Amino acid sequence: MTTPAHNQTPILQMKNIGKSFPGVRALDGVSFDLYGGELHALVGENGAGKSTLMKVLSGVYPYPEYEGEILIDGKLQRSRSIQDAGKAGIAIVFQELSLVPELSVGENIWLGREPHWRGVVEWDLLYAQAAKLLQGLHLDLDVHSPAGQLGIGQQQLVEIAKALSQQARILVLDEPTAALTETEAQSLFTILNGLRSRGIGLIYISHRLEEVFALSDRITVLRDGRTVETRPTKNFEQQTVIAQMVGRELTQIFPKPDRNPGKTVLEARGLYAEKTSVRGQYALRDVGLKVREGEVLGIAGLMGSGRTALLETLFGSYPGDVRGELMIDGTTVSIEDPAIAIAYGIALVTEDRKRTGLFLDQSILQNATLPSLREVSGQFVTNESREIANAEPMFRNLRVKADSVHTETRTLSGGNQQKVVLSKWLLTKPRVLLLDEPTRGVDVGAKQEIYSEIDRLARSGLAVVVVSSELEEVLGLSNRVLVLHQGRVTGEFAREQATPEAVMACATGQSQNAAV
Repeated sequence: MTTPAHNQTPILQMKNIGKSFPGVRALDGVSFDLYGGELHALVGENGAGKSTLMKVLSGVYPYPEYEGEILIDGKLQRSRSIQDAGKAGIAIVFQELSLVPELSVGENIWLGREPHWRGVVEWDLLYAQAAKLLQGLHLDLDVHSPAGQLGIGQQQLVEIAKALSQQARILVLDEPTAALTETEAQSLFTILNGLRSRGIGLIYISHRLEEVFALSDRITVLRDGRTVETRPTKNFEQQTVIAQMVGRELTQIFPKPDRNPGKTVLEARGLYAEKTSVRGQYALRDVGLKVREGEVLGIAGLMGSGRTALLETLFGSYPGDVRGELMIDGTTVSIEDPAIAIAYGIALVTEDRKRTGLFLDQSILQNATLPSLREVSGQFVTNESREIANAEPMFRNLRVKADSVHTETRTLSGGNQQKVVLSKWLLTKPRVLLLDEPTRGVDVGAKQEIYSEIDRLARSGLAVVVVSSELEEVLGLSNRVLVLHQGRVTGEFAREQATPEAVMACATGQSQNAAV
């Protein structure tokens, strides 16, 4: 990392940027600059204004829909569209994926910029160029495969490849590693360092502060739509950044683990789940687990290990063929679809809240009460008074930041959207709560609130299963940790045995005896 020389001219200057939405001042006089060859981290809680600032930069919010000035190489830039910003050398990888599921990986990368000759697309060239980009990301994907068949982490890497294909001078990455494995993230970091050496300026938005401190040259902190401070990274302490982000000190991120688990609620034996893409291959192979009342069972493993497939199998939503034995309170049951799972008291918070967890154009109330509508419905119509009475206590308890339960869900920050998903399933009064990446794309303050809620639910008697790509999260929350590798259980640890080294060794294929 190198701090830009004082006599160097920034390639980007954003001066006194303001942006308002109905009833909300999202940005209030924010200033930000970027030098060529610099990685400048932009941090803040969800709702601090980071993504809004970048949407102003990238033309999503075009001139004159914002206040202030944007200068590229000292010249005023007034982008009236994303295309204008692209022509000025600005590319952005949004946190919300924008791939077209039905198109191939190659078509998505070059969408709107396909190589052609005399009006005819040169498909061989398109796919060759796409394959070269993916090779640079160390991503072994068929460029002819539909993007919709990829996992969310692989889709994120395709998004990054798409941005890199634009030959941008300014590249914005909004939570680029949120769904990546450690290996994929390290490959990305190598690519980013190569881009810096070519003089490209990088704006890096992440809630993973260890990445911010390892990668960045400078850090700018936003809070409540205002710039708090910009400093060279070497002059910042991590705890100082956290305090500036949330306006308070966070003395203990994870709750104390002194829970007293009770009887086994859910047990699985010999679970197999066949992959939908390749018959005869399995996402799960002979997996077993037990989860008890009042405990948090953590599921660790690298991407592709079968973590999500396991939760989907327990919930009856896995799209492929499954077999094995499931037991509730010691009695064998058949869970063939989510409706049956809900009836047995099982709830699943999926990893992608925007795609599979929420109807973004619906209100908080409509989302939160959807799985439990039978409790508030008459024969023909929903009893809205009863619906509100059921939802509002959860709305308050989870401290969802919104004007009311009638607020449209898409207007909420990521952390508050995740709380809505959680409240939706808690209103079904589950006995087993399955959480797949519960804090993905959520800021450190909202994370702590979600951790506290998970702990409270476990202490109230719920059996909680947590899948997370963040090893620290799994270790900090769990009473026990189950480790998967290529669809098999390679280790199971009590909390006091679950060291990062032992868990990661099992996640990469070593047996538990070799790891401990």
